[in-house]
Amino acid sequence: MWNGDSQELEMTDSSRLLTSQIVSYYDTVNQCKKELPEYFNFASDVLDEWSQLEKDGRRPANPAFWWVNDEGEEVKWSFEELGYLSRKAANILSEACGLQRGDRVIAVLPRVPEWWLLNVACMRTVLQIPRKNSTRCIFRLLKIHDETVQHQQGHDQVFFFYVSSVILGGIVFIPGTSQLTAKDILYRLQASKAKCIITNDTLAPAVESVTPDCQFLKSKLIVAKAGRDGWLNLKELFAVTSADHKCVKTRSQDPMLIYFTSGSTGSPKMVVQSHSSYGIGFATSGRYWMNLTPSDTMWNTSDTGWVKSAWGSVFAPWICGSCVFVHDMPQFKPAVIAETLSRYPITVFCTAPTAYRMLVQHDLSSYKFTSLRHCVSGGEALNPEVMAKWKIQTGLDIYEGYGQTETVTICANRKGMEIKPGSLGKAVPPYDVQIIDDRGAVLPAGEEGNIAIRVQPVRPFCMFSEYLDNPEKTAASLCGNFYVTGDRGIMDEEGYVWFVGRADDIINSSGYRIGPFEVESALIQHPAVSESAVVSSPDPIRGEVVKAFIVLAPAFVSHDPEKLTHELQQHVKKLTAPYKYPRKVEFVQDLPKTATGKIQRKVLRNKEWGRV
Repeated sequence: MWNGDSQELEMTDSSRLLTSQIVSYYDTVNQCKKELPEYFNFASDVLDEWSQLEKDGRRPANPAFWWVNDEGEEVKWSFEELGYLSRKAANILSEACGLQRGDRVIAVLPRVPEWWLLNVACMRTVLQIPRKNSTRCIFRLLKIHDETVQHQQGHDQVFFFYVSSVILGGIVFIPGTSQLTAKDILYRLQASKAKCIITNDTLAPAVESVTPDCQFLKSKLIVAKAGRDGWLNLKELFAVTSADHKCVKTRSQDPMLIYFTSGSTGSPKMVVQSHSSYGIGFATSGRYWMNLTPSDTMWNTSDTGWVKSAWGSVFAPWICGSCVFVHDMPQFKPAVIAETLSRYPITVFCTAPTAYRMLVQHDLSSYKFTSLRHCVSGGEALNPEVMAKWKIQTGLDIYEGYGQTETVTICANRKGMEIKPGSLGKAVPPYDVQIIDDRGAVLPAGEEGNIAIRVQPVRPFCMFSEYLDNPEKTAASLCGNFYVTGDRGIMDEEGYVWFVGRADDIINSSGYRIGPFEVESALIQHPAVSESAVVSSPDPIRGEVVKAFIVLAPAFVSHDPEKLTHELQQHVKKLTAPYKYPRKVEFVQDLPKTATGKIQRKVLRNKEWGRV
């Protein structure tokens, strides 16, 4: 486990913000009352500010990070310790791993403390080039692994820089769920052109099996107690690496994160988020939806590979100065959730609607959530019945929020608002949320249409920058003056937004977004499958699950359906992340198609949901 040594932290500005001013300042940016700063870095402008307030005795005696597991292990860091350790990690990335400005790092890790350190380290990391009296400096490219800089003139392989200060940007962090298969990892490494991958002993063999096909990959970093051939070991490097590191100066719109998100056709797309979009964009929702303060301890149960972890386990709580609580649960168990809420002083709790559904079915009468005061949910629609049962059993409301990988919180039921069960709440600044038709015209209250965000004449800063290397997809997300979310909804007279359903074929099962194309691609590789169509199907626990309609190859028509179903499910689990497998399978003679031969998933989906 990591121990944070007390270390004096460098002040980034002579005038320190007061505790209440940190989040309120960035909230005013969200409210469009102040301009977006030209330069912003979450590590130096937020985390280091809280560290200084902590040292000055102007922040409550509350950890910045608190991690536990089922074995009784525990890690606690102050903001000062988080800064010290993340500086070490930043030096490891730039020195041992040889990473430079704009390089991309894929991190496929479970809920371990190192994931948070590496996340912050990527924000900090800089390839530093010193200025010397504003003179023209001629450098040959740094040889990072030798830790030398060759100053050469008159050589045909030189680079010319006019350097006014340290202005080279940080490393782009790409999280991935630990459920990824070798095929998933290969696709992500090739598509992102990542220079480094970070994982643990469990997934190292999968990475090793695909690295020969990854021409851009230069280094592999493992989070493990023991070393592994061909891998740099994070623990060993921590023991010998300095914490002397100056944070990179990044522009607000410089890229910070890339998330892979599923699409209804094709492979997952790469969503680029900037330093300000996520770094500043959660100030308002953290303050008013999650209702966070520096005295709070927030537990968000999301997996590290999902964007909701960035929302509720990094940016929203830390910009508010709150403690991020993490329980390293390999599997979701209602009893463990209830026991954790009883045992630890968790004040704000965030989990998916599926988890709330499972919790209210569990007997909570023997548990006392003495510290819990605020509950939020997101990722999928929350049933009003579940909200009512949770309120009866705990005395607390659930404040639902809505957003996407491409955005921050779009709508939310904020503290102090009337909660309309089943509603997503109202638009969260700076978003102007409207319901539009397919031509981009705003629809009147009560009429169903596309949930959209106005991006003209001014595009909100807290929107994704682009779908990387996919300008067609980026352009297709716009309709007139609006970004279209792909969801259908209704807005009432008071501005509350009501979710109707997805406009595309994405399946949202327990908060996991699953593209049908990925599942169909896996199924078609089995000799029994002639054709398949994958859609969502209603489920009382998960909200919806993956269902596959399959046309069998002639040689398999007479096979036992039950055994064949199990075989196909196991087949999909081996080829893609296990959560994507079809929990329901129906064998059919043919599939509905358009005149051009395109499978009509909508027909099958409507049948499943009783909308025929």
